[in-house]
Amino acid sequence: MPSDSGGTPAPIEARLLEMVFPDHTNHLGTLFGGQALAWMDKAAFIAASRYARRSVVTARSEQVDFRLPIRQGQLVEAVARIVEVGRSSMQVEVELIAEDLLSGEREPCTRGRFVMIALDARGRPTAVPSLPA
Repeated sequence: MPSDSGGTPAPIEARLLEMVFPDHTNHLGTLFGGQALAWMDKAAFIAASRYARRSVVTARSEQVDFRLPIRQGQLVEAVARIVEVGRSSMQVEVELIAEDLLSGEREPCTRGRFVMIALDARGRPTAVPSLPA
């Protein structure tokens, strides 16, 4: 299993929480798609950086499915998981889950996949550890 410099297994998941405020929404009071993508990319970046313990960049976003609208006033949890690793690339699946703060009801709303590339000190693609079996 990959490990950080202290010998601890490298995490393959990252979770972020964001609150949907009026400046994040469109004229219908739902989260802008671009804002959702930004939060997803941020979560993918953190998951890949923690896993590889290297600088990473986004190479591609794939198949983003907006299933349900996320409304102003909801809490959004972004869950990013490393699901596949190549030589220098990591595929990160990200899901946005909307939560009503008063009722506690949670619903998966958006899912997508991001390809992140690890870079060396000169900004060139560099190897990352294999996923544990």
